Amino acid sequence: MTKRTLCNILATLILSLSLFGAAARADNAFILVQSTTSTQNSGLFDHILPQFTEASGIEVRVVAVGTGQAIRNAANGDGDVLLVHAESAEVAFVADGLGVERFDLMYNDFVIVGPSGDPAAVMGMTNASDALAMIAESGSAFASRGDDSGTHKKERSLWQEAGVDPVVSSGDWYQETGSGMGATLNTASGMGAYALTDRATWIAFENKGDLVIAVEGDDALFNQYGVILVNPQRFEHVKSDEGQAFIDWLLSSDGQNAIGAYQLDGQQLFFPNAK
Repeated sequence: MTKRTLCNILATLILSLSLFGAAARADNAFILVQSTTSTQNSGLFDHILPQFTEASGIEVRVVAVGTGQAIRNAANGDGDVLLVHAESAEVAFVADGLGVERFDLMYNDFVIVGPSGDPAAVMGMTNASDALAMIAESGSAFASRGDDSGTHKKERSLWQEAGVDPVVSSGDWYQETGSGMGATLNTASGMGAYALTDRATWIAFENKGDLVIAVEGDDALFNQYGVILVNPQRFEHVKSDEGQAFIDWLLSSDGQNAIGAYQLDGQQLFFPNAK
């Protein structure tokens, strides 16, 4: 082997190692966040994530699914941060050693929407469970996500309080879409059905058709969001420094102000409440 050939081989090896190191650094420059459809579909992430990336240099990639699926994904180690809205399930996630610590982040509320003709005569009610009982009694169409999302978990708790098991009427007046909030609202709009939705998705939803807000203002419709770092002691590939930097920013005045500043049609969609 000539000296020139050896030098060429060494140069190629050095270049390869350099490119590999750059690729590794680029790979570490992003985190994966398991979150809900409401944070994505409302446009919140499009508003706040560029601000975080500009401040930190860390890219955030979001998997937007129902809360139940997001928690299952994170429980499998598929993500660095969990940002969802089902507090009891979040607390259990941490208690099981899958997450480090849960923090309150922001809130809004749920509303029941329905056709303007209001066949169940629930318009203007402020007790969500009573309204659902009347919807069931009248046999009026109701579109449910049926997907174990945070919204679906809330809906199930409200039906339980109403003393109604709607699943026995699945396929009749109770329609389970097994889909996200936008698709479920499309179903409700198309069939003139009632539905439970988070207010942020409702404000951002463009295909309202004949649907209007029928029931709101019940304390039981409060909708709290939390954020958790996936436990790096359980999953060693978790980018804990970058993930914690994102959480710290969300909880900081900059992050909280960014969340509170997001509006659509002059309406604030999320209200920061980090302690």
